[in-house]
Amino acid sequence: MKRALIIGASGAVGGAVASRLEDQGSAVVRLSRSRDGLDLTHEASVEKVLGGIAGPFDLVLVASGALEIDGSGPEKALREVSSQAMLAQFALNAVGPALVLRHAARLLPRDRRSVCAVLTARVGSIGDNRLGGWYSYRAAKAAANQIVRTAAVEVARTHAQACVVALHPGTVRSALTERYLGRHPAVAPEAAAENLLSVIGGLTAQDSGGFFDWRGARVEW
Repeated sequence: MKRALIIGASGAVGGAVASRLEDQGSAVVRLSRSRDGLDLTHEASVEKVLGGIAGPFDLVLVASGALEIDGSGPEKALREVSSQAMLAQFALNAVGPALVLRHAARLLPRDRRSVCAVLTARVGSIGDNRLGGWYSYRAAKAAANQIVRTAAVEVARTHAQACVVALHPGTVRSALTERYLGRHPAVAPEAAAENLLSVIGGLTAQDSGGFFDWRGARVEW
């Protein structure tokens, strides 16, 4: 890809993807809250920062997100659910990507293939939920999946070669996951970046609106 926009580039996965693309010769625009003031939980911030970015980009990747916000981690039971924690999850993990997708039509080319991908999570799959728990995070990621699916329908009307997808990067060793890994297998951010770019490289417009894991397999909704 000649030009890529990575949102959340200060995070483990976003940073690894950006570095890998640069190693491959791509021109990468890195955006993050810590470096650029791009706060996905504030609409004015998104409009200000993205409004100053000129496209087109062959890849737009939204890699921002959090499992724990303001000290509130995933709930193990219904009695732990709070409106404040749930709203915070939706603000960052669902509304944030939606605010970015508002700019998709302007940032993606109309005359060639492009990919706009949002990192969600397999736990956002309703059909694959067999363990329960994690109410707020699951619900926010499920909402993000619906937002991506709906955006794909709209973008296709003006960008016939664009692919808008939700991606599950697998479990990645990072500050986001370190407290919750336990014995669960995880990969380094660099490996996750390789996996994601391999999947992205194989996507076509026919895949737009889909939800794929790090192997390229479809994830049920």
